[in-house]
Formats: sequence, C-alpha cells, structure tokens
Amino acid sequence: MKVIEHIAKSNSKTQFTFEILPPLKGQNIQSIYDSIDPLMEFNPPFIDVTYHREEYVYKELENGLLKKHIIRKRPGTVGICAALQHKYGVDAIPHILCGGFTKEDTENFLIDLDFLGIDNVVALRGDAIKSETYFTPHKEGHAFASDLVGQIQDLNNGLYLDEEILNTSKTNFCIGVSGYPEKHMEAPSLESDLYFLKKKIDAGADYIVTQMFFDNQKFFEFQDKCKEAGINVPIIPGLKPLATKKQLNALPHRFHVDLPEALIKSVVKCKDNAAVRQVGIEWCTQQSIELKEAGVPFLHYYSMGKSDNIKAVAEAVF
Repeated sequence: MKVIEHIAKSNSKTQFTFEILPPLKGQNIQSIYDSIDPLMEFNPPFIDVTYHREEYVYKELENGLLKKHIIRKRPGTVGICAALQHKYGVDAIPHILCGGFTKEDTENFLIDLDFLGIDNVVALRGDAIKSETYFTPHKEGHAFASDLVGQIQDLNNGLYLDEEILNTSKTNFCIGVSGYPEKHMEAPSLESDLYFLKKKIDAGADYIVTQMFFDNQKFFEFQDKCKEAGINVPIIPGLKPLATKKQLNALPHRFHVDLPEALIKSVVKCKDNAAVRQVGIEWCTQQSIELKEAGVPFLHYYSMGKSDNIKAVAEAVF
C-alpha cells in the first residue's frame, strides 16, 4: 500500500514508523530482525531501508603505485525490503540515490522493485562520499533529486529510457523526498532550499520526510513556510533520541542540526551515557507527544540500528 493511502486510511490518527540501516557486509539479516522485532508491537505501516553507496579506497601495489578500489560496506537494500515485506507483512520503503547511479541503473533498480511488489520509494540526491569535497553525480546519472523524481514519474507513466520499447507497463510508485527544517547544509538559505524542495514536489513527489530535528518549533515553522511556498503534500517529521554525550557534537557536525540549549545542559550534567540515554528518551517523548497532538500523519524514527530507546519512546506515546 502507498504511504499516501496509509495516511488516508488512518482517519487522522498519527502512526508509528521507523528507518533502519542495512547491516554491514558479512552480517546476516537476523541482525535486522533483532532490531525490528521489539518495535512491531506498535504496528508500523511501513519501514524505511536506507541505501549506502560505494566508497573508494586506495590500496598500495607491490610497485608502490596506488590502485583505486570500490567497496560497498552496507549492500542489500532491495533484498532487505523484500524480506521485510515477506516476514512482517508491512510495506518496506527503499531509498534510492542519484549518487553512484546511472539513469540506466536507476531504471533497472526500479524495475526490480516493481517486480517485487514494492510500490514506495524515497528519492534522494545522496551525500558526497569521503573522497569528495562536494557531491559529484555520475556522468550518466542525475545531479538533483528533482530529476530522479522525474525519472520515477516517467516510469509511472510508462516512459522508459529506450523509447523503442513497445507496450510498456506503467509502474505505480509513491515517491517520498527529504525536507530540511533547518535547511540542507549546502543551501545558502532556507528560502533557497524550499525552492528546490518545491521542484521535487512539482516533479511528482507525493510526500516529504524531514531530517531529524530537536526543536519542534523549527518543524512547525518549516510547515508554515512550505505552505507559503505552495507545497501542500504531507510532511512527516523525522526524530531521533540522543543516546551518548558524543552525539552533542557528532549530530550537529554530521547532520547540520541545532540542539536546544535546554537539551545540551541536561546532557552535559549526565554522569554517563546511561543517563544521557534517559534524557534523550524523555526529550524525544515530549517532542513526539507535541507533534502527535498537532496531528502529523506519522512519527518517523531514525533507529541507526538500535531500537531499545525508540521502543521506550513509542511505549510512552502510542
């Protein structure tokens, strides 16, 4: 079932959803099941599965020269989605990126999803990899998420890259895209970021999932600015409970989000990470309650491979 259909069936009731990482190469899918099982009692209508693109490392040869080597540390997004739908009977939503994909790769990826009965995707540009200062698209791929959305929408209309194909089947993907209440790190301003978000919606995106945030007021302001910009699709807030002191610096650096001063002071006072975890649960719980009262369609939690603190939040909210 499509995300927008889940919203229509909910009768304005906020639902619980979450996002998982594929396991590191060498691990089996049981590690995924172990993190998901504790959360299934909250009846998520869908589970997002991230996609992790290739990285480049340089290995020294016997002659002293360096050879470029491509590795993928977290493969398996499509297989994981198929397994989740089979095991749990929920919709699994794969992320698909511009980065590292040619247009042909994208089309083949989408065809595989369609064959598997997966009818939701989240279309993302993707970040720069470690060897890049700025994001660099594949020379035969898409530079912007709006172009990726356009290709997905083309398949929904039966338009394939090979225009000579006859009697093509139309896909039926519901398309999610990302939104940034505190703006994307590369955007010069929030208004500029909203302009490009509107392009993704105009290209055919059906809903928005936000980057994590820790101040609900920023989300509410983002909602208002979206309406002013003519963006009228559902907006799903993304949340993550803090778990360690290290995240006070790591999350703002990695995800370019601000932490409220009250949260910072509470974490600084903690003697250990067990205390930080409790502060994070309590803060995220209060965020969730306020957002639920505001009538958001889903509360979407970033699990990062761990589920115990998200379960604690969900027990208090749902």
